[in-house]
Amino acid sequence: MDQSDAVPIDELWEERRFLLDVAHWMLGDLGAAESVVDEAYHRWYGLSDAARGQVGVPRSWLAKTVGGICLDCLARAGRDTAGHEEGHGAQPSAVEEEADRVVLNALESLSTAERAAFVFRAFGMAPATVAGIVGRPEPELAELAARTRQWLCLRRTRATTPQQHDAVAHAVRRACVTEDGELLTSLLCPDATAFFDGGGKVRALTGPVHGCRPVADSLLTLLARSPHTTLTPHSVNGRTGLVAHYDRQVAAVISLDVSDDRVAQVWVMLNPDKLRSWNHRPTWDQG
Repeated sequence: MDQSDAVPIDELWEERRFLLDVAHWMLGDLGAAESVVDEAYHRWYGLSDAARGQVGVPRSWLAKTVGGICLDCLARAGRDTAGHEEGHGAQPSAVEEEADRVVLNALESLSTAERAAFVFRAFGMAPATVAGIVGRPEPELAELAARTRQWLCLRRTRATTPQQHDAVAHAVRRACVTEDGELLTSLLCPDATAFFDGGGKVRALTGPVHGCRPVADSLLTLLARSPHTTLTPHSVNGRTGLVAHYDRQVAAVISLDVSDDRVAQVWVMLNPDKLRSWNHRPTWDQG
């Protein structure tokens, strides 16, 4: 995965907001507009890496796609549109190949089902797709995913005290806010890995990024300084993590797995669906 494909948060959210406005204007229904935009992103990820690379302006491609879907919906008004969503749940095959490589190399002691559950959790792949491959029901996969995530954190976080973790998390925030690439790189393990879960609903990286410098570059690109973007420390999964706001909306939740005094893994949640609970919280720490 090339970190040069990373996109700043303000661009991601402005793009999605623009597409929602287009679809809402055409259909007059916000719920339908959200479904149309989701479908447009499904189609974007349905393209091969080579095909996506040939798109000069992704936002224009997405806008054209949204417009076409809306016109199709209007032309078929009153007819069953359920078939419209079929065939777009899976990520591109390149993502599955990368997922297999990461799982086999880093989680070789896990069972096949646990490995698949980890892929489902880390890469935002469609639950039905993973369930069909493994032959396990979706609720069981979700439970395996949670257990595997906990196991991985324990495996990589070697006796790091809360105070040590907090110090590293605050240092990472400082490096990101000041856009200090050297400092951020020094805070990461040489073999650090970053996972970006956009759920196919924002134009985020679709696979993991490996190595301290590529991870640092990807984070700095995502969190590029903007008048509308802020980054604050906040408890994430019981340990200090980072929360990025775009205007007053939570745009990303970042959890950090710290090994000794460096970050071993970074988990970046960008999926708007999974951020809804964060956006419904009454108060926020701004420290």
